[in-house]
Amino acid sequence: MDIAQLDSASQRYRRQLEKVKRDLAPAEFGWYPYGTLDNFHILNQLLTGENRDFLGRIGDGPVVDIGAADGDAAFFLESLGCRVHVADFPPTNFNGCRGVRLLKQTLGSKVEILETDLDAQFKLQAERYELAFFLGILYHLKNPYFALESLARCARYAFISTRVTRFNVAQGNEGRTGDVNPTRIELRGAPVAYLVAPDETNNDSTNFWMFSEAGLKRILNRCGWDIMDFMTLGNTVDSDPATAKGDERAFCYVRSRYF
Repeated sequence: MDIAQLDSASQRYRRQLEKVKRDLAPAEFGWYPYGTLDNFHILNQLLTGENRDFLGRIGDGPVVDIGAADGDAAFFLESLGCRVHVADFPPTNFNGCRGVRLLKQTLGSKVEILETDLDAQFKLQAERYELAFFLGILYHLKNPYFALESLARCARYAFISTRVTRFNVAQGNEGRTGDVNPTRIELRGAPVAYLVAPDETNNDSTNFWMFSEAGLKRILNRCGWDIMDFMTLGNTVDSDPATAKGDERAFCYVRSRYF
């Protein structure tokens, strides 16, 4: 199935799932507020050539959705016949994984939910996954090298996205924190990652490493991944690690060299 068809199907499924969520209307917690199925719009832009039928190349092998929020993408892929695992960690999940568990029960789903702390010495349940979704997680990890290398050892293909930055600081914010960032430096071509302060990005202390584009490509290579498709979205001119205006995201489709 071409990604364009998959994208259209994901939006039909999204509307069905939104109705289920409205009908459930749990009083104890709120649903994850962002549409994770919208990522299929982005994959439609990302994928080229034979990569556009990525489901066709994984056969009936298992798929893992890491950092799955309420599991929307996992349940959608299951509706297409995929065997899917969800790997998430209740203390950092938006609603403590209560959303994905309630949807699994309501939908009569066979999706397996794995409580996995990616900042620990984690090991996923299956010895081999044909595909991993690892979207919007990397910059929230203390140990991105370990996570990417561990994933490469158990997943043949993966979709990976993360926030990236072209400059170390937003224009006009130079020197505001004393000796840190006294000048504005372009990072895009250097294989580096910028470590944010606890309150620097959205006042969210779970943000850690913001890679430059070259830094992301370098760490993927060092961890055993070959890049098959790559693009960036958002502020692709003067992105920074802190401001909403400076938000730039990289999306890539990668293949592990361990298989």
